[in-house]
Amino acid sequence: MTGSALLRPRAVEPGDLVVIAALSGPLHAAYEADLDQAVDVLERMGFRVRRAPLLEAGRHRWWSAAAPAEIAAEFNGLLRDREVRAIIAHDGGQTVLGYLDLIDFDAIVADPKPILGYSDISLLHLVLHARTGLIGFHADLATPGLGGHWQTASAPRRAELESLYSKLLTSTEAIGALPATPSWECWRAGRAEGRLVGGVINRIALVQATQFALPLDRFDGAVLFWEEMGGLASYVWSYLHVLRHHGILDRISGMVVGVPHAIDGLAEPPDSPTLAEIVLDVLGDRDIPVLGNVQFGHAGPNLPMPVGVRVGLDAQRRTLSLLEPAVRA
Repeated sequence: MTGSALLRPRAVEPGDLVVIAALSGPLHAAYEADLDQAVDVLERMGFRVRRAPLLEAGRHRWWSAAAPAEIAAEFNGLLRDREVRAIIAHDGGQTVLGYLDLIDFDAIVADPKPILGYSDISLLHLVLHARTGLIGFHADLATPGLGGHWQTASAPRRAELESLYSKLLTSTEAIGALPATPSWECWRAGRAEGRLVGGVINRIALVQATQFALPLDRFDGAVLFWEEMGGLASYVWSYLHVLRHHGILDRISGMVVGVPHAIDGLAEPPDSPTLAEIVLDVLGDRDIPVLGNVQFGHAGPNLPMPVGVRVGLDAQRRTLSLLEPAVRA
């Protein structure tokens, strides 16, 4: 099934059931307490919370929570379950590529619901958006996010995030400007308005090499957001060139780059570039605004970046605004 129209999930209401699921990597016993903290956060937002069966501490197959077919079966069951009103991934990992061809896309169209996560879950957002038009919630994972990074943030920041996520999931009004911090940097001035498309950059490059690739017209006028963790600075440069060769950089209207995390060879003088230098090198003379060092991705608590939602970007003023809601009544 393919779809070009935007598919907006129904708003989650107080008392609705949110399920935490192992959509990729396993739950290690050492992080059980972090998962408990994540449950507490979601319950404070007013939701009922349940763990999916594969989210059992110590259960795993290789680097995954289970075999891809098992994960897909559980995921499809959650998609078909009308009581489940949102799904949040417990963690990322290296498994989603193994079950893209087993997803029940018809179930998503029949009952669209918010699916939250980043890292490997970027693949789900991109593929579900490509096939059904579903808005994907590129947002914090449960265990390392709500139960991890959020718990080390200041009390005002935690309150800000809880309010932001609650509004994102429950309100049919646009959020407007995302809360900026001093780390945000203008790498190329300008303004743009378009639909958010993106995720972890290596996953964007990978998915475009499959039958589940986003049609190129999904990038027309889009604001591309991406982040990366691990590997080498040269890998990031290479992934950006993959997007260039694919024609994506010629179609977008703006770019938002997350805070890099654990990337070797960044800004190590005298021979290594900054991330901004890498981006501008690959963009060349393409005159699009670029906002860098924005808080989404692996480096810490995530600002939500809903895939498919129209945003306004002003790089010079360092603002990024969600111009429409991510959910419907």
